[in-house]
Amino acid sequence: MTSVEQVVDFSKRDHDRYLTEFKEYLSIPSISTLSEHKPDIQRCAEWIAKQLTGMGFKNVELLPTAGHPVVYGEWLNAPGKPTLVVYGHYDIQPVDPLNEWVSPPFQPTVRGEYIYARGASDMKGQGHAVLKGLEAWLRSGGLPVNVKMFFEGEEEIGSRNLEPFVEKYKSKLKCDFVLNCDSSILKPDVPALVYGLRGIAYFELHVYGAKADLHSGLFGGAVHNPAQVLCELITGMHDPNGHITLPNFYDKVRVLSNEERAELARVPISDDDWREMAGTKLLYGEKGFTSLERVGARPTLEVNGLLSGFTGEGSKTVLPAKAMAKISMRLIPEQDDGAVEDQLKEYLRKNAPPTVTWEVKNLTSDPAVLVDRNTPAMRAAASALQATFGVKPFFLLSGGSVPVVSMMKNRLGVDSVLLGFGLPDDNIHAPNEKQHLPTYYRGIETYIRFFDFVSQKSMPH
Repeated sequence: MTSVEQVVDFSKRDHDRYLTEFKEYLSIPSISTLSEHKPDIQRCAEWIAKQLTGMGFKNVELLPTAGHPVVYGEWLNAPGKPTLVVYGHYDIQPVDPLNEWVSPPFQPTVRGEYIYARGASDMKGQGHAVLKGLEAWLRSGGLPVNVKMFFEGEEEIGSRNLEPFVEKYKSKLKCDFVLNCDSSILKPDVPALVYGLRGIAYFELHVYGAKADLHSGLFGGAVHNPAQVLCELITGMHDPNGHITLPNFYDKVRVLSNEERAELARVPISDDDWREMAGTKLLYGEKGFTSLERVGARPTLEVNGLLSGFTGEGSKTVLPAKAMAKISMRLIPEQDDGAVEDQLKEYLRKNAPPTVTWEVKNLTSDPAVLVDRNTPAMRAAASALQATFGVKPFFLLSGGSVPVVSMMKNRLGVDSVLLGFGLPDDNIHAPNEKQHLPTYYRGIETYIRFFDFVSQKSMPH
C-alpha cells in the first residue's frame, strides 16, 4: 500500500506541470457577474470536469442551476472510510480598474515567488491545489477516502442559486463532512484553521428629498439636502469609541471566552502587520478589542458605496434629489441576520429628519457560523497542517462570510472544515491579485496529508 510520504514525494516531481496547468486555469476569464462572460464560465466548468475525468473520477457532470452550472464528480472506492464533499468555486471577480494591473489579469505572470492573475488566490489557487492533491493519490493507486467534488460558479455573486440546488441533490451530496477550500492562512510560515465565520447583512439606504435635482443657488439653504442627511445619518451609526449605535444591536452578540481570547493573543500578527497589509497610516476600530478580535469576533457596520448628485468631471451646482448608500454589517454567531434590518429601520425612524423620506432595501443576508474545533475532521486538518508546515496551526475567527458553510449545515446536517492557503495580502477582489507559489505547493502537500489523516478517523453517522 502506498504511504503518504510516497504520495507527497510523487507530487513534488510534478510541480512544473502543476504550474503550467495552473496558468491555463487562470487564463479563463470566468467572471460570474458579467453576462458577456457566460461562455467563459461554461468553458471553465468544462475545464474542471476534464481534470476530474482525467484523474479517474466517475459520474463527472455539469449539473444545471438557475444560473451557472455546478461541476460534480465522485470517487467512492474506499469502503468503510469517511465520505467528504470537496467544495470550491471556479468563478471570479471582475478586474476593474484594469489600468492598475501591472500585468494583464488573464495572462498569468510569475514575478519572484508569486503568480499574478485574477482568481490566483480567490480561489483558483486553492481549488487547483486540492485537485492536484487528489490527483497525486489517484496516480499512486487510489484515494484513502471517498470524495464527492462540488465546484460552483456563483460564489462571487452570493451563491444565489445554490440553496435550491443543494436541496434538490441532497441525497447525491450525502457525506460525513465538507472540505471547504475557500479559506486562508496568516503568513507563509504561520498555518491556521478557521473555526468561525461572520455572517453578513447587506442593505441599500435611499434618502429622498425634492422631486428632482434643484439649482443649489436658488434652493440651497431652503431645502434639506438628501446627501447631507445621508452623511449625518451614517456618521451617527457609530459613537466615538467605534461602537455601533443601532438600538439593541449588541443584545445577542456572542462574548469571547477567556480561552478564545488567549488563543487569538498567541497569533503572531501585530497591529503593524495589519497596518502594512492594509496600506494605511493608522488602524481604527472598536475600543477595548485587538485587531484580530475586531475582524473575527466583533460585529461591524461599514459603508461600501455612496452615490448622490453630480459626480462627473468639473462642477455642476445641483442640490441632489436623492442619495444612496450601500451598507453592510458583518455579524457574529448568535446575532440574527434578520433582526439587524429592524434595528437599522428603528435607528432611522428615530434619527431621520421629517424633511426627507427614506427606504431600506435588503440585498442579501446570511448567518454567522461557528464550527466545533474538536471534530475528527478538524483534528485531521490540524495534524495535516502541522506535518506540512512543521508548526502547530492557530485557530482563527474569520471576518469573511462564506454562505455555503451555513447552507451545508442547514441542508445536509454536516459541518465544514475550512482549509485553504490564501494570504491576507493577496489583493483578492483588487488589481494585481496574486498567489504565493511556495504556499500553493505546501497547500497541495497539506491536502495530500489531510486525506490520509482523515481516513484514520472514525466519523459519527
